[in-house]
Amino acid sequence: MSSELLPDAAASTTVPPLALRERPGRWLDGYRPEDPGFWERTGRPIARTNLKWSIFAEFLGFAVWQLWAITVVFLPDAGFAFSTSQIFWLLSIPSLVGATLRIPYTFMVGRFGGRNWTIVSALLLLIPTVGLALAVGNPATPFWTMLLLAAAAGFGGGNFASSMANITYFYPAREKGYALGLNAAGGNLGTAVAQLVVPIVITVGAAGALNLPFAGWIWVPFILFAAWGAKKYMHNLSHAKGDVAGSLATVKEPHFWIMSFLYVGTFGSFIGFSSVFPKLIKDVFPEFSTFTVGAAALSLAFLGPLVGSVARPWGGKLADRFGGARMTVTVFAVMALLALSVVLTLPLAGFWLFLGLFLLLFTAAGMGNGSTYRMIPTIYKVRGLRQETSGVSTERKASAALGLIGAVGAYGGFAIPQVLSLSSGSTGGYGAAFYGFVAFYMLALVVTWACYLRRGTEMAAHRI
Repeated sequence: MSSELLPDAAASTTVPPLALRERPGRWLDGYRPEDPGFWERTGRPIARTNLKWSIFAEFLGFAVWQLWAITVVFLPDAGFAFSTSQIFWLLSIPSLVGATLRIPYTFMVGRFGGRNWTIVSALLLLIPTVGLALAVGNPATPFWTMLLLAAAAGFGGGNFASSMANITYFYPAREKGYALGLNAAGGNLGTAVAQLVVPIVITVGAAGALNLPFAGWIWVPFILFAAWGAKKYMHNLSHAKGDVAGSLATVKEPHFWIMSFLYVGTFGSFIGFSSVFPKLIKDVFPEFSTFTVGAAALSLAFLGPLVGSVARPWGGKLADRFGGARMTVTVFAVMALLALSVVLTLPLAGFWLFLGLFLLLFTAAGMGNGSTYRMIPTIYKVRGLRQETSGVSTERKASAALGLIGAVGAYGGFAIPQVLSLSSGSTGGYGAAFYGFVAFYMLALVVTWACYLRRGTEMAAHRI
């Protein structure tokens, strides 16, 4: 680390007013990423180290958050006899809890420090993973216990908010977008990795049986490693404070609620379809639920969240080029068309067509994640040019909006499994649910056009 980093024991009279100083507990005073000289000499290495460990911890958070998505597929083989409605509750409750936790998690970095909260939030992941490992080993485990453990997986969903809030403070404005994009994409990949790894680890060496508890145990050493790495290498920044005033001002903006609705359609679709995709494959095409590769089982469901995660930054890039609103309108049109194609082609009973359409749907949702997120700061900038009524700066409101909209959008992960459950229970199939998704995406398309592209509106003159 640069010699600019001075030990706490140094005499206060020898420390320049803006010198970087490390206090016990790896607290940093005087960290100033907007100073070009400081950033190049000292700030960049510190920021990169914190980003690496933040990505790893958030990656595990997403993996644990969506752990039940792949685990429930194997519950019948492990001796559990839950109803379809109960299974969908196990799939949806992690998103409900995770979305709700994102709101308080946003302020935890300012309250406890980014390093400290990363340690705590990582260790909290031991509750759902160890709990799952113990519960699925006994088919007599009651449903309410399983539901509580699935709810505890929501700890992983909350990690996204605190992780993104923490990394924001380490980077200068000109590099925040890239850093936050890496952080988000790295976290989203945890969903795909969980759905890839779990079928393998529970079947390898099982000699025709299932080692379902390994679905939980496999994550424990990685969680402990993440907590250790955060403790040893990450930092707390003394200037990082939770912006309650900015958040309160943000929720009074009508565009906050409009963008939250749109983000439910993009990120909510990504996380919601990620949670149900393994079950949909098993219900509609049971013979393709898993493939045997050597001594292990492999599910192709992981491909959905994988392509969605990879597509997210491309959505942002295309939004930069063509405009976020235009890109988002296109995304919702494509998602509506694909959802309609899924329901219309189901009678053909073609798995590979079903898989291909869903991968395109995941891709569109992922690109929509990037395009809608790109719209938010631009919208608040335009609002700031028009008037500043709350006494809170445009930058503060935009920053708060990014976190809170991310929280609201995650509720889509709860809604999609519940809509599918309602459709299955009332009609015996999933067709009605997909028609509902088509209607939602068309409504989101109209809202995007009416608010951000229609001539004569406040935003139409700007490239939102």
